[in-house]
Amino acid sequence: MVITLLLIALFISFSIHILSLINYITKKSDTGIKIFVSTAMSNVIIAVVCIVVMVCRPDILHEVDVIKVTWILSGIMMFAALCVKIRVFVKIYKRSKDPEHYHTNYFGRKVLHSTVISKFDIMIFFVAMPFLLIAGAYFIAKLINYIRLY
Repeated sequence: MVITLLLIALFISFSIHILSLINYITKKSDTGIKIFVSTAMSNVIIAVVCIVVMVCRPDILHEVDVIKVTWILSGIMMFAALCVKIRVFVKIYKRSKDPEHYHTNYFGRKVLHSTVISKFDIMIFFVAMPFLLIAGAYFIAKLINYIRLY
């Protein structure tokens, strides 16, 4: 159980590490680099703790249910990809309501400009698609299997 929790914590910390790197590159904010450095340190600390626990108690490795760990990690990945997609949709929706990104035509209809959606938003949307589909399919299939067994 300890190794399972450490592996999940390492996965979450590594995911936050990657997201903070992307945040720093896109926004050039100081908080992005601070989170990046702190998650790098937490990744090293969690990895060292995992290694020490595995070396000191190798019998614990037999208790790790790899199928359950991959199921949990795929669920985390699915929900993260879903949150990214929702964030992109909300961003586009907010821009579509901003008068800076549309004009009214002769008939009184709103005509959106191409500035409503950026190339970066399109890229993020399509990059997150395989993660959502693959991790989501695995997570949902295993969830249905667990429900059916009980």
